[in-house]
Amino acid sequence: MKLQQLRYLQAIARYNLNISEAADRLATSQPGISKQIRLLEEELGVPLFQRNGKHLSGMTAVGRRVLEYSEVILREVENIRAAAEEARDEQAGDLRIATTHAQARYILPPIVDAFRHRFPRVRVQIHQGTPRQIADMLSHDEVDFIVATEPMLASGQVIVLPAYRWSHCVVVPKGHELAGAGAIPLERLADYPIVTYLDGFSGRTKLDADFRRAGLTPDVVLTAADADVIKTYVRHGMGVGIIARIALEKGHDDDLVALDTEPGLSENITRIGFRRGAWLRGYMYDFITLLAPHLTHEHVAQAAQNPDPENLEALCRNMEVPEGISHCA
Repeated sequence: MKLQQLRYLQAIARYNLNISEAADRLATSQPGISKQIRLLEEELGVPLFQRNGKHLSGMTAVGRRVLEYSEVILREVENIRAAAEEARDEQAGDLRIATTHAQARYILPPIVDAFRHRFPRVRVQIHQGTPRQIADMLSHDEVDFIVATEPMLASGQVIVLPAYRWSHCVVVPKGHELAGAGAIPLERLADYPIVTYLDGFSGRTKLDADFRRAGLTPDVVLTAADADVIKTYVRHGMGVGIIARIALEKGHDDDLVALDTEPGLSENITRIGFRRGAWLRGYMYDFITLLAPHLTHEHVAQAAQNPDPENLEALCRNMEVPEGISHCA
């Protein structure tokens, strides 16, 4: 049995049983992958895939089990490489982060800058995507961390720790009739056309729940994944904006007025997640602490060593999660 065969198995499963796409992604040939999978099946003495002629139509039950074990083996191979790289040079390597636009645009810049000053020979990659896309990146070991507000992967696969808390606010142009209104009752806010986030982005789930609890259905006329887009359409008079407060920039958004609501909108918590069983290099612990100072090396190590949900809940229960601050100018 060869590691490459396990990589081929993993790629075929990931790309919907499409051997051609798996071959393209791995920069190899389709016949080469097919041959290695047949050799693996011959060695194991069982079929790993269901076939319809020359096409794969599904994975057998044993194939799914073999895939699960393969993913563990390949992850440990990467951990071995990471441990060796750290032993050779603790100050060099890669840091791969997957996150959504709000984090990449408003929160991470000063943190990545501080990290780069501390570890100038670590190459930083930032991958942006939807919450589902970045969760997939982590599940396929394409990144080391994900930073997001919306739900992450299924419990047990990812260790998730609270990084910072934040809330939404209402934004209107200066001169708008609401600009001097103080805290706006939700009932009054629901009378205006609203511009806010797409479903699944930047706390939209909690925002919708706030209106439902008040028995209100807001008139959402435009949605976007990007707070900059939302602010642009608010400036054009499309409607009243609801954005993350961290997305307000001094000097850039001085033409907008930020308002609270009554009752206040629910707080959100942005979390950092990493794969269970992943090898965390020393500089990765430092990145976590830069993002979330309350998450000490000891806290993260304890979570990594005992990722049982009850342990994680107990670990996080008494943490004072700080408020996120946008440092964009």
